[in-house]
Amino acid sequence: MSGNPYGPYQQFNVPPMPSSPPPAPPDGLRAAAVALLNLSGLGLGYALVRRWVLMAACWVATVVLLLVALPADADGVPGAALAGYAVFLLLAAVHGAIAGLRTRLSWPGRAPLALLLGVLLLAVPAGAALGYGNAHDEAVERSLLDRLERADHLVTAGSRHTFAEARSDYGTALDVYRDLAVEHSGSRAAEQVPDRMRTYYETVGAAYGHKDYCAAIDPLKYLRTVPRTMPRKQLGSLTRWPDDRLATSLYECGASSLANGEADWVTKFGDLLDTFPQSAPAGEVVPAVDSAVKKAEKAVGGGEPCAAVEQLRSLNTRITELSGAAPDAAGDLGKAAGRADRSGDAGEYACGVDQYKDGDFAAAQKTMDQFLADNKHSGNRDRAKKTSIAAEVAQTLPAAGKKLPTTASGGSISVTVKNDSPDDVTVLYTGPVTGSFTLKGCGSCRTYTLADTLLVGFKPCHGGKNYPQRTISLPVGTTYFVHKPHGDSTATPGSDTAKLRSGYIYTECAYTTQTLGSGY
Repeated sequence: MSGNPYGPYQQFNVPPMPSSPPPAPPDGLRAAAVALLNLSGLGLGYALVRRWVLMAACWVATVVLLLVALPADADGVPGAALAGYAVFLLLAAVHGAIAGLRTRLSWPGRAPLALLLGVLLLAVPAGAALGYGNAHDEAVERSLLDRLERADHLVTAGSRHTFAEARSDYGTALDVYRDLAVEHSGSRAAEQVPDRMRTYYETVGAAYGHKDYCAAIDPLKYLRTVPRTMPRKQLGSLTRWPDDRLATSLYECGASSLANGEADWVTKFGDLLDTFPQSAPAGEVVPAVDSAVKKAEKAVGGGEPCAAVEQLRSLNTRITELSGAAPDAAGDLGKAAGRADRSGDAGEYACGVDQYKDGDFAAAQKTMDQFLADNKHSGNRDRAKKTSIAAEVAQTLPAAGKKLPTTASGGSISVTVKNDSPDDVTVLYTGPVTGSFTLKGCGSCRTYTLADTLLVGFKPCHGGKNYPQRTISLPVGTTYFVHKPHGDSTATPGSDTAKLRSGYIYTECAYTTQTLGSGY
């Protein structure tokens, strides 16, 4: 029998070795440290608890945010990206706190030190946010300055076009200046708006500086509307800048139109008197109108009297219109209108004479008749009556209009005019002497047929009847007669040219056929 020299055999059970360190006791400070370190955005809390994949995820998220945010621009980081990143950091902090509650730190060994490190590293995202905020603010400033520069370009480009063509661009630029001044009042761009507005006013109102007064009116009116929307502190003295210039432009443009015989001077002067009644240019309106009336009056005696009369008529109408729109100046304007009216009436005589000389006898007759109606006490009435008669005769016998009629009357030769017609007849004559009279119709006379006038020996006024008649005395020379039916008859006037010589007695006979004839 064999035995164990070492004594009885004993068997021991050895526990297996753990695959990882045993969980550490729960530690709130450690959990807080890991959470704070994860809030830095660098995943350092996961690094201290050896969660390398999660740390890499934090780095990826931060890199993605940086790619979205940088370089900083005026639009900033999209809100969705910021919100997503903030949620991610909060989840990383909460998850890190849970992981760090029972996991020992790889470094530093003490939780308070890690917590202090986490607090210090919070300066990283805070500093990054501050730096990004400054960069974003600068980007916004650059963006606003770019907007200011683009608006300046619109104004500069507008200066190369008419106001009507550039008005839209001017409006766009003004909207930009207004937005910068109101919505971004603390920006560097907003600080430059007052200077830009002075340039804006000078550019829009440049036509005034070029003395193109008519073209300056609309832009200056436009500039007067700017203070309705632009803060007055941005404008300063520019608020009243257009007023004197607009008043001057309205006067100068109106005066030019008045001098050139154009019609829109009434509108310009009316605007001036209504908008700036106390201005110096407004005080020049009445003298300008008076001067225009005097100029037209003087022109009546010139080479174009009819045009001068027409101008006086137009002045009377338009001055009356202007006085109705300008109560303060109505009295003085009314006097000017009255003088233009009277001078126009008086000028009709010169106009009629000019028309007569030009051979426009119908116009001359009409003008002289109007003169007689408008001027009851003129010293030219007698000459005007004779000119009207001569003009009417010359419409049938053009040779009668070679000379203006004189005011002479009478003569040494007797001419008897008889009426062998049942109708009243008006007899017109001109030559050395001009006049007219009317003969009553012959009650026992008849209207001749055309066949009657073709008979051999046809002689009206030879029937021994008591014909209505009148004898006039005329001088030697050629006298032109026209017999026309009195009243509204449409019968054709008869005519005769009589060469009167001394020692003879002449007879004129008026009769009617299908047209009116004459003989002697």
